[in-house]
This record gives sequence, structure tokens and C-alpha cells, in this order.
Amino acid sequence: MNIVLFAHPTFLGSASMPRYTQWLADGMAARGHRVRIWAPQPGFHALPVPERLKKWMGYLDQFAVFPRWVRRQMAALPADTLYVFSDHSLGPWVPLVAARPHVIHCHDLLAQHSALGRVPLNRPGWSGRLYQRYIRRGFAQGRRFIAISKKTEQDLRGFVGPAPTIEVVYNGVNPQFVPAKDVTAQRAALGRRLGIDLSRGFLLHVGVNVWYKNRAGVLAMVDRWRRSTPEGLPLLMVGPPPPDALASQRLAMHAPNEVHFLSKVDDDVLIGLYGTATAFLFPSIAEGFGWPIAEAMASGCPVITTDAAPMNEVGGSAAFYVPPADAKAPADAAWAAAAAGVIAKVLALSPLERQLAIDQGLSQVRRFDSESALDRIEAIYRQTLAANAAAQPAAARQSAT
Repeated sequence: MNIVLFAHPTFLGSASMPRYTQWLADGMAARGHRVRIWAPQPGFHALPVPERLKKWMGYLDQFAVFPRWVRRQMAALPADTLYVFSDHSLGPWVPLVAARPHVIHCHDLLAQHSALGRVPLNRPGWSGRLYQRYIRRGFAQGRRFIAISKKTEQDLRGFVGPAPTIEVVYNGVNPQFVPAKDVTAQRAALGRRLGIDLSRGFLLHVGVNVWYKNRAGVLAMVDRWRRSTPEGLPLLMVGPPPPDALASQRLAMHAPNEVHFLSKVDDDVLIGLYGTATAFLFPSIAEGFGWPIAEAMASGCPVITTDAAPMNEVGGSAAFYVPPADAKAPADAAWAAAAAGVIAKVLALSPLERQLAIDQGLSQVRRFDSESALDRIEAIYRQTLAANAAAQPAAARQSAT
């Protein structure tokens, strides 16, 4: 196959989408396909303008310059080229190839829901709402999608209707996430590297400062649990530095010195933390998939997450669940008390019960094998091209009559 993979521009500074795009590109190339990655280049964005104008310069590169470049490139490509969008938020470019074979990968519709006023905690301004409408009008012209969860598929149907084909292909977990061979030794090594005593174990959260990750809820549930026990455990919050509100919440906790915000963590450290944590906390309000759940399970770490889709879709019967948090008050006292009880339950597991939970997680995560996911995606790509080829003679016969 000849595959053109549309990608986000690197100058946006995103990390997860470029990794996903590269995973697709490498996976298809390894299967013998020719892959080109098309993304806007920093022309206007590279100009020495004030920082407040950078975003608008980037928009010129993305939505004025890039479409013209794409049209010129398409003219030289064979008709059987497959155009793949690594993310549905690349929707403004979908109309360029809507009449050609294409597949759109969809991760989550959270930004779209926010733009329509459905998320009390996240109300974008007028420009944000306009931008999401622009994206929505673009991807709505798509005819074939791949969603990363059934929840994402359900949400997507609400935007594109019943006509397009939507396939569900779960994300593949990177095989680098595996159980620790010697938990005690690895905890000691990580503790020395981070300057934190991890010898008794620790609680772990991985996430960024966006509303649906519920980092405030993590602090609230841990604080409530900590107030009921004479001895706590360190809580490691891996992600960007906390905003002022989160930093203030930490200072008001019963044991603030036990909470550590870790930024710019190297991959080998993150892998080690997953594999040696006592429990992984992931009480998200919403997700497209919930990749850290699968990563923690693959690392042999018991997972505490939200009993709502898609978190319970990923965790299955192997995770421990807290009630869904109220989006208007995600860290309220009643919710924190219930969530703290789940922490206490997991920490009270006997060695045999804990091993059983770990084994169940390892069994569950086999559903998210990276190579199997790429095989399924490749099959959908082939089906898309085959369906387009079959439709061409029929269209020709119709026009002849």
C-alpha cells in the first residue's frame, strides 16, 4: 500500500500524538508498506514575532499554506493511495481527500463536548469553540473511522451519524512495560535517583493538568485515606508542574511532605515506577481510552480507576473501581471518602490476593497487544482500498448510462 499519514505539526509541542503517529508509520513500514508523513512546517510560526502571536502564525502554516502544498503533492500520487489521519482533530484537512480512500483515527471527543457546553469544568472561549466547530465540520465529511474504544465510537456516532463506517481497535501497549524482576532492589534504585524513600512502597499517578485527569481528586482521595491511618505512603504525581490551585491543595493535606510532583521523568524511570508502585491511581472523569491503566497492568501494578467507560472498558474485571466523580465538584468529601475506602482495600490485600490481582491485570492487558492492534489496523486499511477499487467500476458504469 501507498499510505499518506497526516500528522500534527511538531511546533505544537504535543507528545502523545506524535508518538501515536510514529507508531502507525513504523508499524505499517515494518509490514512492507510505503508510508509518507505529511504535516505543516513552521514557516510563519518560525518568524520572530511576539509569543502571543505564535499561535496565529501556526494557524497560517496549518490552514493556509499546508492545504495548497497538499493539493500539489496529491496531483503526483497514484489513485490507490490511502490517506490516513492519525487524529480526528486534523479534521480541517479531511475535505481535501474526502473523495479518495481515507481512514480517520479518533481518540476522544472531549474537546468537542467542551465546545458544545457539555463540560462544566472546561468552557472554552469563543475562538476555541470556533476552532472545534471548524474541526467538526471537517471530520464529519469522513467515511471511515477507527475509534480507540467503544466509548469513543459511541461519542463519534453522535457527531457523524449512522452512515460512516466505524471500527474499534484498542490501543496497543508498548512492550517495554513489564513487571519488575526485583521490586525491592528497583525501589531502592529509584529512591536514590529521585531522592525519595520508596522502600515501603508508594502510590502513583500519571497525568497532565487537564480537567478530566482529576489530579485534584487524586490528592483528595489520598488525603482522606491518609487521615485514617497512622502511617502513609509517598504519593508520586508524574506529569507537568502543578498549577497554583493544585499546589495549594497539597499544602492543605494532612501529610503534604508525602506528596511529590515529578516532572520531565525519563522513560526508564516511568517504567520502573509503574513496575514497583504499590497501587496506581487513575480516577479520571473522562478519557478516550485510558492508556496508563493498561500500562500499569502490564507492569504488574494493581489499578484503582473510575467505574465508567472507557476506564472500566480497559480495566475490565481486573481493576479496582471508585465511583465516577461529579464533573462539577470532582473532589467533594463524599466521593473522596468512597475512593479512600478503595485505597484502603487494595493496600490491605494479602500477598496471595495481591498476586491474584496482578495476574488478572496481566491477563486483561493481553487484549491490548501492540502487534495485534497494528495487524487489525492494516486489515482495515486494506479493506478501505479494496472497497474504493470495487466502487470505481460501478461508478463508471453508472456514469455511462
